[in-house]
Amino acid sequence: MAHVILGLLLIAPQSFYDLIKGFEKGVALFYSASSGSIKRALDTLLARGSIEVASVEPGGRGRKVYRVTGSGRAEFRAWMTREPTGTDLETAALSRLYFLGLLEPAERGPVLRHILARAESDLAVLSTLDARLDTVEPSEEDRDVFVHQRATLDYGIAAQRFMLDWFRDHLDRHESPSP
Repeated sequence: MAHVILGLLLIAPQSFYDLIKGFEKGVALFYSASSGSIKRALDTLLARGSIEVASVEPGGRGRKVYRVTGSGRAEFRAWMTREPTGTDLETAALSRLYFLGLLEPAERGPVLRHILARAESDLAVLSTLDARLDTVEPSEEDRDVFVHQRATLDYGIAAQRFMLDWFRDHLDRHESPSP
């Protein structure tokens, strides 16, 4: 969450309300966040010096506009360029893809290759499980449950293959010289 907020603030300084709208208009396609979680992440980023208050608008509400600091820029770049971690590769990959244009052109290919390496690793794990399940014969009473669990695995494998194909194609387009 914090890195997504840093990305949004690198695009433009924004208020808390602007960030909520930014999530609703684009980031929510791949990253779900409540206003409370956005506020907590903002407070954490502010406390560690990754962002600062750029201005406070006059008036009763005193709307604060936040911007990224030098250390916040370094934190964002480090997150973007390291290998994706966690159990939800799709969210990690799409978060990086969404903000890829904020990196220098030479840094973009390695980010895409990190995503591809992780997707290949995850697919290998699913494929190993698939092969192991080929040797299992469920009992009659477990057959209906097994069929749908196996269908879930099949979906996961298909989704990983799609992700690999899509990111390979994107990397190829990125690395191809422009006409």
